[in-house]
Amino acid sequence: MNIKIDDLTGPEIAALIGEHLQNMAQHSPPESIHALNLDRLRKPEITFWSAWEEGELIGCGALKELDALHGEVKSMRTASAHLRKGVAGRMLQHVIEEAKRRGYRRLSLETGSMAAFEPARRLYASFGFHECGPFANYVLDENSVFMTKEL
Repeated sequence: MNIKIDDLTGPEIAALIGEHLQNMAQHSPPESIHALNLDRLRKPEITFWSAWEEGELIGCGALKELDALHGEVKSMRTASAHLRKGVAGRMLQHVIEEAKRRGYRRLSLETGSMAAFEPARRLYASFGFHECGPFANYVLDENSVFMTKEL
């Protein structure tokens, strides 16, 4: 697996982010969708990575700087054909390592509370994330689960 910084201009990543947004819309009410589209991912405070294997896009993830000591995991997605192959775990480990390299003391995330997001919540918990209250600009929402990890 080759994980690289992505400029979000390729058709493969546009399709994967489109699939991600469509999936969020299937499982969450509009006011509870916090996934970012391509334009919102191109902000200077966000670093976006894509994961490739033999020329095929297999997943993505991003790290948003909330402040000098706190980052947020964003846009974690595994391509449908590569689910349950360890892609998300490798990407999450990459994001965590980068957050540590930057000197962040905490890494947080928001995910859905519905059954469709249970695999994601289990993955995050297996990496030491635990539930917390809303952070940054989030507000309490029955459709969201907030998680954090001290680094």
